[in-house]
Amino acid sequence: MSDPMLSPDDYQQKIRQAFAEVSKVVVGQQYMVNRLLIGLFTGGHVLLEGVPGLAKTLTVSTLAKVLHLHFQRVQFTPDLLPSDLVGTMIYNQSRSEFEVKKGPIFANLVLADEVNRSPAKVQSALLEAMQEKQVTIGETTYPLDLPFLVLATQNPVEQEGTYPLPEAQVDRFMLKVHVDYLKKTDELEVMRRMANLSYVDDVRPVLTRDDIFGIRHQINQVQISETLEKYIIELVFATRKPAEYDLAEFQQYLQFGVSPRASIALHRAAKAVAFLDERDYVLPEDIKDVAADVLNHRILLNYEAEADGVRTQDMIEAILRKVPIS
Repeated sequence: MSDPMLSPDDYQQKIRQAFAEVSKVVVGQQYMVNRLLIGLFTGGHVLLEGVPGLAKTLTVSTLAKVLHLHFQRVQFTPDLLPSDLVGTMIYNQSRSEFEVKKGPIFANLVLADEVNRSPAKVQSALLEAMQEKQVTIGETTYPLDLPFLVLATQNPVEQEGTYPLPEAQVDRFMLKVHVDYLKKTDELEVMRRMANLSYVDDVRPVLTRDDIFGIRHQINQVQISETLEKYIIELVFATRKPAEYDLAEFQQYLQFGVSPRASIALHRAAKAVAFLDERDYVLPEDIKDVAADVLNHRILLNYEAEADGVRTQDMIEAILRKVPIS
């Protein structure tokens, strides 16, 4: 499926070009772009969480321009219906028959903007498409085009009029990336750039669908030792039974540890980090690098933790300190 002519070095060159193209528009959010590319190259959906105005939507739409992919943006609202997302059957009067009108989910890159604003039915329709890579309209099931990737944004500030994603559904996202405020120098650059009323971004496509499948093949070739595979399992089990890992202080706060999807996501993401670092083998640092983004949304703490100010981030940091690499 991929172009056999391209070498790993060629793909690395294209990835560097993709970063450069995105940075023409988006300033100072390299971490977010890195995580979006990890999701894209490993087939994992990404949830971006951050206050309004941090260029979450802009970053995703700019990345879509850099890729030769079909992109759709869906603004999630409280009155959105599942048929608005997946499509519906409409009656064609001239033919006197029903025909399918496909919804915006039929794209390679779907931006689900403010995903926590829509009710449960719409969220479940989206998450079913994410998991099954297919959509049922009427009595017919339609496969989605590959690559298929959902990049969702979530606003943590407003709670009124929002429908928080259930934990079991959040688990479908490979990574949950917390987007933070920019540094002063970056914000100054953004202000100057956007204050220029004649500013136009000239982003050009760099990566094709074949490149993405080619990069996936390269990431698949990245070596990970059995020791590090076992380390991933230990990290995952430490979230479920912290007392067995000398982390008894977290046991009382824990409702649920992470699911087996976390093991798979850590394995894939660590390989992608190694590849983006231009290595063909995984280091322990690669696993630690993505641990927070993979585990954060999968650990469920109880109300006691909230009362005592204990966060999942604290637990992950403690696990990374305590769990040894055998």
